Amino acid sequence: MSETRDTIVLRGRKVVGGVTEGEAFVTRDTVSGWGGIDARTGTITETLHDKVGHSFAGKVLVFPGAKGSSGWSHYFHAARLMSTAPAAMLFTVMTTKVALGAVVTRVPAMTDFDRDPFEAIEDGDWIRVDADAGLVEISKTRNPRR
Repeated sequence: MSETRDTIVLRGRKVVGGVTEGEAFVTRDTVSGWGGIDARTGTITETLHDKVGHSFAGKVLVFPGAKGSSGWSHYFHAARLMSTAPAAMLFTVMTTKVALGAVVTRVPAMTDFDRDPFEAIEDGDWIRVDADAGLVEISKTRNPRR
């Protein structure tokens, strides 16, 4: 797969398989599932979070990982049941919390990238995640397939 001026390709490790695409939702803050998100809307509710009041529903969530208790996964599981979960999860710090959250959310999830996703991905970029192949394609133009 070749890289063009408008497309960046990251390689990483699959946590949960699958292929999807969507708009990037990027935060450098960890996400607290237990009391830090509203599963009914996919909105971050944690007061001091850089994305408080913003929803990741249907977007590719790019974040360092999870914080808080193991109840983290319950909120992401609830978001999946309410169709407000992210379309995919890309994270940089593997913990049991984020791994379990990714598994119960049942969306493509990846980690251990060949370069820093925070340097390559910005809010609004169009992301195609092929976790089975270990590839993330980043398009700097909003949804290039429209």
